[in-house]
Amino acid sequence: MSIPPDRFAHRHMGPSTEDVAAMLEVLGAPSLEALVKQTVPEGIRASEGAFASLPEAATEVEALAELAEHAGANDVRRSYLGMGYHGTLTPGVILRNVVENPGWYTAYTPYQAEISQGRLEALLIFQTVVQELCGLDIANASMLDEATAAAEAMTMSWRQHRNKGEAYFVDERVHPQVLAVVQTRAEPLGLRVVVGRAEDHDFDTDKVFGALLSYPCTDGTLLDLEPVVQRAHAAGAIVTACTDLLAQTMLRPVGEIGVDIAVGNAQRFGVPLGYGGPHAAFMATRSDFQRQMPGRIIGVSKDVHGNPALRMALQTREQHIRRQKATSNICTAQVLLAVVAGLYAVWHGPEGLVRIARRAHAFAAALALGAERAGHAVVSKSFFDSVRIRVASGRDAVLQRADERGINLRVLGDHDVVVALDETVTESDLADLLSVFGSGEEATALLGQVSAEAPAGFARESEFLAEPVFHRHRSETEMLRYLHRLQVRDIALDTSMIPLGSCTMKLNATTEMVPVTWPGFNALHPFAPREQAQGYAALFGQLEDWLATITGFDAISLQPNAGSQGEYTGLLVIRAWHASRGEAHRNVCLIPTSAHGTNPASAVMAGMRVVPVACDDDGNVDLQDLQAKADEHAEHLGALMVTYPSTHGVFEPTIEAICGIVHERGGQVYMDGANMNAMVGLCQPGRFGADVCHLNLHKTFCIPHGGGGPGMGPIGVRSHLAPFLPSHPVVPPHDGADGALGAVSSAPWGSPSILPISWAYIRMLGAEGLKQASELAILNANYVAKRLEGHYEVLYRGAEGRVAHECILDLRPFKAAGVQVDDVAKRLMDYGFHAPTMSFPVVGTLMVEPTESEGKRELDRFCEAMIAIREEIRSVQDGLAIDDSPLRHAPHTAEDVTRDTWERSYSRSVAAFPSSSTRAHKYWPTVGRIDNAYGDRNLICTCDAWPDEA
Repeated sequence: MSIPPDRFAHRHMGPSTEDVAAMLEVLGAPSLEALVKQTVPEGIRASEGAFASLPEAATEVEALAELAEHAGANDVRRSYLGMGYHGTLTPGVILRNVVENPGWYTAYTPYQAEISQGRLEALLIFQTVVQELCGLDIANASMLDEATAAAEAMTMSWRQHRNKGEAYFVDERVHPQVLAVVQTRAEPLGLRVVVGRAEDHDFDTDKVFGALLSYPCTDGTLLDLEPVVQRAHAAGAIVTACTDLLAQTMLRPVGEIGVDIAVGNAQRFGVPLGYGGPHAAFMATRSDFQRQMPGRIIGVSKDVHGNPALRMALQTREQHIRRQKATSNICTAQVLLAVVAGLYAVWHGPEGLVRIARRAHAFAAALALGAERAGHAVVSKSFFDSVRIRVASGRDAVLQRADERGINLRVLGDHDVVVALDETVTESDLADLLSVFGSGEEATALLGQVSAEAPAGFARESEFLAEPVFHRHRSETEMLRYLHRLQVRDIALDTSMIPLGSCTMKLNATTEMVPVTWPGFNALHPFAPREQAQGYAALFGQLEDWLATITGFDAISLQPNAGSQGEYTGLLVIRAWHASRGEAHRNVCLIPTSAHGTNPASAVMAGMRVVPVACDDDGNVDLQDLQAKADEHAEHLGALMVTYPSTHGVFEPTIEAICGIVHERGGQVYMDGANMNAMVGLCQPGRFGADVCHLNLHKTFCIPHGGGGPGMGPIGVRSHLAPFLPSHPVVPPHDGADGALGAVSSAPWGSPSILPISWAYIRMLGAEGLKQASELAILNANYVAKRLEGHYEVLYRGAEGRVAHECILDLRPFKAAGVQVDDVAKRLMDYGFHAPTMSFPVVGTLMVEPTESEGKRELDRFCEAMIAIREEIRSVQDGLAIDDSPLRHAPHTAEDVTRDTWERSYSRSVAAFPSSSTRAHKYWPTVGRIDNAYGDRNLICTCDAWPDEA
């Protein structure tokens, strides 16, 4: 008798066979197939055999074996290539208890601050590290990568100095990928990038609004930037410096030199190379510019009891509120990696960071001395950890010796090599490097002859990281407990369902996560020769083919490293295609008013003019208004941005007509793939009208949200757009046409080390499993909508009364009684739940997306909590003062319910244990409801105002 092996689909899907039958009975649907037919318009369903090229589902063991083959095919060498990427040692206590811990990596962006205090504290630490090391006033909670951070600094400078002109100066010694991304960002905005040597440049001549410098330079050279900064300021320019956090522990901080904005990559603070990502970039600036700074900012506020509490500050400048007027389109950042980098500083403390920096500098100095004595010339006399060496003769021989020893060196110019050292380098490595340059000297002897101090004139004198948190956790026992204390303050998927609409908080399976920390994937330098990354090449090729089949597109780019970047890249591709046809004037972008705020923000970044399109009473795109706007702007129509299924949680039956209206007038259709989780295996956007679509791999394809990043936003395009996909100046990811885009991310393939997660998800589900996942996502959403009927109105439904993979609950009728959507969201915390998405896309509503990973028992627990809360709302409607209701005082903390006196109209048990499940297992919020306005009025974004061991 042949017994089939255990299949991953049964582990990923929440509902059992019995659950499915019971839920279908509640819905009055005879089968899953019948429910899908009632939900998904017939005209867009995929044809028979559309997904036949996808592989059969593999078992977890088989998938890991295949991934091990890919990892083994990568030739991981000692790469001393630098360019913003360095070897690092991730402390084991952080690797095991943060990176590999679902309590950290399955959390969501901390919009609900009361249940996010742990990672908010970790992000406050990261901000403190960046702000103090750079010597500036305020830092944000991470950027996507160094190059996009530099591009954001350029546009931030432009917003401050729009009347100054359109020229932006970039020193030619920034990293090549930084220059490339800045140039890509500048072109659609009509900005002119001037490249030169800063010490020779006349800033008055070009009337530049800003300047981008490097400290250290890409070849390791240290320049005295102070005279340059003074001349730039005299010309009215805002100065940004790309810098290195480890270097800033030894070198004079850029803020003390006069720099206005600092950007860089925090990767070498414990985050593996990962063939380019994900990594946490950073940005710091002066307080004068804080309201123009993009990205999340964590600030200190207080709760209703007067206790200190953390939350995201200054949100009114972000895309979800200001839309096309936002400071940036950034939505996802790199929270998990920023947490690692900040905790790396906690683990080592300031003295440990200085020790690591001094050691790297000493090794670089020893190599320079040895190379010089061997007859070579050291080009830069002042450096930190990277040495540029002019080879006396026969550079090829040097490179050959390096190759034989498994070492990668950077080639620069006609005769030079650059060697970038780091904390992983040993005396044995140094001995190998010395032999590469023909030196016969002993590494130990040379180390005894050089100084570990900063070069003369560059030494840092100011102290940093004096706060207690950076001095308390030297033993692993203390660090382990501190990490645990932070973790348990938050709700993640290891606690309960996170029913956030439009966010797809599904299972991030352990098997999918395991390969992320394998050295074969995470120890490869992004600019290693391509022949050393054959395993990644094979994985990329398979994943691109699978995503193309799933979506119906012809080509895929993996470079965009966030959903917002996918939107931006997709629009740039459309723009480039129009320009190639002599129609560069097509710059109008039609966007429904229901769209996510990143859509209009991305369109503006891509040089387009946003024209809103109305939605009808059913939440669908108003076809009459669309046609009228398309006719009005036909000559300049560039694109339509449309989310499908819609942000209102339904499959619009008119999607093909919508696409047709745009195509007939010469435009292209950009589809936001945020809701792809309802379509995989059922329909293909590339076959029903979309020309380009981004995919949120951190939603649909199981990369975890990480508390607000990392993410991935690759784009799929039809064949006519394929020649315009982004390229890269160091390692081109494909052969582009003359009109191909420049780089949009620092690394050629975005964040490669997390791509095995999506690869494993597809490989272990296969075509049938992927289809089943979408069907169950639709089933779960409809079950929740049905169970809550009679308690809450479901705002939008499809033609046959069904929702897609999410539903919107209307709380606006309760406002007359004084009940706000916040009250319901905070009360859910007492039940141990993260609230659904609040007030998007409709103010005063909750959008619920249960995903396919939740079983009926958890769905029922959520519905019962919502029904119980509805009864508390009814009590208020019946005359109970809202201030006497548990709704207004939620969430209830342990401190709150154990006070000596209790004068409220409801009992302590109602406050803290409102359901039987909370008595069996209780999550306790650690702070009460937070006063957001107080925090914005009194902006404090560093640890010095945070109580020790709060």
